[in-house]
Amino acid sequence: MDSVNKFLDSNGLVNVWPKKQADKEQVTFYLATKFKFNHAYHELEINEILKRWHTFNDWSLLRRELYERGYFDRNRSGTDYRRLK
Repeated sequence: MDSVNKFLDSNGLVNVWPKKQADKEQVTFYLATKFKFNHAYHELEINEILKRWHTFNDWSLLRRELYERGYFDRNRSGTDYRRLK
């Protein structure tokens, strides 16, 4: 988890999206920890939480990474999400 620190500001907010896949995985895991298991999140709720945890204004990228890396599942319409891991 220490490797994620180089992508965080002094408040623990992600301030840059990494280039390397391994670093992206670490940052995505860090963001996933901001969500509860067994809780249904609406897409807008996911966006609001992600907005609080990063500074570069691309919550859609982060939401997509959480889904594509298997941290979240979503319904067919893409509006409701649940944390898996």
